[in-house]
Amino acid sequence: MYLKVINPYDQKLLIELPFDRGKEVEGKVAGARKAYERWRRLSLEERARRVEQGLKYFRDHADEIARDITLQMGKPLTQARNEVKGFFHRAEYMLSIAKETLAPEILPGKPGFHLRIEHAPLGVVYNIAPWNYPLLTAVNVVVPALLAGNSVLLKHSPLTPLIGRHFEAAFGELDPPNLVTSLILTDREASQLIGDPRINYVAFTGSVATGTKVYQQAAKRLIDAGLELGGKDPAYVAADADLDFAVENIVDGACYNAGQSCCAVERVYVHQTLYKKFIERAREVMKQYQLGNPIDEKTTLGPLARREALPFLESQVKEGVRRGARLLLGGKRVKGMKGNFFEPTLLADVPNHAKVMQEESFGPLVPVLSVKDDGEALARMNESRYGLTASIWTRDRMRVELFARELEAGTVFQNRCDYLDPCLPWTGARESGIGSTLSQYGFYHLTRRKGIHFRAR
Repeated sequence: MYLKVINPYDQKLLIELPFDRGKEVEGKVAGARKAYERWRRLSLEERARRVEQGLKYFRDHADEIARDITLQMGKPLTQARNEVKGFFHRAEYMLSIAKETLAPEILPGKPGFHLRIEHAPLGVVYNIAPWNYPLLTAVNVVVPALLAGNSVLLKHSPLTPLIGRHFEAAFGELDPPNLVTSLILTDREASQLIGDPRINYVAFTGSVATGTKVYQQAAKRLIDAGLELGGKDPAYVAADADLDFAVENIVDGACYNAGQSCCAVERVYVHQTLYKKFIERAREVMKQYQLGNPIDEKTTLGPLARREALPFLESQVKEGVRRGARLLLGGKRVKGMKGNFFEPTLLADVPNHAKVMQEESFGPLVPVLSVKDDGEALARMNESRYGLTASIWTRDRMRVELFARELEAGTVFQNRCDYLDPCLPWTGARESGIGSTLSQYGFYHLTRRKGIHFRAR
C-alpha cells in the first residue's frame, strides 16, 4: 500500500510513499524505546547540545522545507518561510528555558533529610501532528520532549508526510539513533498504536471527534494525552478601537493560511457605532487578496489543503444566508481553477446561532455581527463549545482585563490575534483541548514528578 500525496494547487501527484506495516512498525517502536533508554541517561546539557545539532539540519534545508510545505498543503511560499522562522523561534525558546524548568527542585528539609522533586521523562512520546502548520505543531512537542529525555514517534498527517521525514532526518540520525522516527500509517494502524505498552504519552492535534477517541484509548492504558482540538475564535471590536488597525489584523487573522488555523479569527463582533465602517473597510481589504500558485511570491491566498473543504464552506455560507446573513463578498469555490480555491468571504448580520458562527470553518471566512455593548459582546463570545483564543480590540486596558477574566479561552489577546508566543502555555478551554504545549508547562506535560525522600543515618 502507498500513500499518495496530491498537490492541492494543480491536483497532480506529488509523491507516493509506502505505508509502514507489521514488522516495520514493530522495528520503529522498538528502536524508539531503545533510543529512550540511552537518551534519558544523558545530562540535560548534552541533550540540549545534540538537539541544537539537529536544528542545524533545519537551517541547512530551510528553503527545501518551506517548498515542501507549500507543495503539500498549499500555503503561499512566503508564509511557509514564515513558518520556518516560527519553528526556530519556538525551538530556541524551549532550549533557553529547559535548564531552569527541568532542574530538580530542592525543598527546605528537616534535619537529617534530603527532599527534592525531579522532572523525570515519560518514555516514548507518540506525536500525531496535523497538516495546517506541519512544522509548528510538531516542534511544540518534539523539541521539549527530547530535551526532557523522551524519544518521539512522529505520525504526521497524510497530507504532509515529507515534514515527518525532515524531523527524522534532523533528529533520528543523532546519537542514539531512532530518537525521532517518522511513521506513515493508515488511520486504523495509527489508532492501534496507542494501545502499544511501549507508548507512554500521546500528543494529538486535530478534530474533537478524533481527539475524543484518542483520549479514550489512552485512558484504557492509564497514560496521559495532550489534545489540541481547534477553536471558533472570536474577535470583538470595541467602540474605542483603532478601526483601520483592527480591520487589517482581524482580516489577516481570518484569512492567513487560507484560514486553516485552529486559532484563526472565525467570528467577529463589532460595536454598533463602528459596525458599518468595519464592514466597508473589511470588504476593501479582502478584495486585495491575490489567489494563485502558492509558489508565486505574489500569491497571498493559496488553495485549501483538502478538496472536501470546498462544499463544507459553501454549506456554511448558504446556511448563514438562510438564517438572515448578508453575503457581501465571495461565498463559493473559484471556478475555472484546478486548485482547491475558495473566495475570501465576508458575511454581515450573521445570527450567532448560525453554523458559520458555531462550527469550525477552517477557511477564509469573516462572519460579522453587530453588538450594542461590551456585555452583549462577552455573552456572544462565550456562546461556543470551543475556547482556544479570543481577541479584544480596544485602547482600554481595564476593559480587556474584564474580558480576560470572564472569557472561557486559553489565550486572550488585546489588539492581536492568531499568534503563539512560546513563553505562554498553548492551551484551551472547553472542547478546544486538554493539556499545554510551549512555556514551562509544555515541559511539565512531557515529564512526571518524582519525589526524592532521603534520610541520613
